[in-house]
Amino acid sequence: MFPWYEKGEPILWWSPISRMVLYSENLKISKSLRKLLKENNFKLTSNQAFEQVIRACASIPRKEGNGSWIHPEMIEAYTALNQNGFAKSVEVWQENELVGGLYGIDLGGVFCGESMFSKVSGASKVGFVWWVNQLQLKGCKLIDCQVYTDYLASFGASEIPRKLFLEELNKWKTV
Repeated sequence: MFPWYEKGEPILWWSPISRMVLYSENLKISKSLRKLLKENNFKLTSNQAFEQVIRACASIPRKEGNGSWIHPEMIEAYTALNQNGFAKSVEVWQENELVGGLYGIDLGGVFCGESMFSKVSGASKVGFVWWVNQLQLKGCKLIDCQVYTDYLASFGASEIPRKLFLEELNKWKTV
């Protein structure tokens, strides 16, 4: 389950019938992204600026125009999870400025992505690919992307039924 929030509404927990996931070995990198990765214009870090990342994610307008689900109580909760080693962030820097990033919950063999942002073209893509590679190195098999987007599908993510997602979650999580 993951939180979904609309302004003026209570926090709801979602477990959709179909779950968007990326099996780490299925990561697809487009030609243009390969070129961007080779240019090496970004510095990448992990867990160096968690609160900055989550606040940046909260400030990015959603296409639906409903505001962000990442309100102060969620920032506080995820920051506590980060301080306890469960929530992780990826930071994408350009000339010492945070220009992209993502965060989520690390369950060992499963990473549950929560949100990402980009202030510079390609920054979140570079951060995502770098993070998937880091996760693969530590044995992570499954990245939970929550719901379908064309953006995530372009990386090789696909929808699977909730039942299979729960089986995979139980199979791969180690915490």
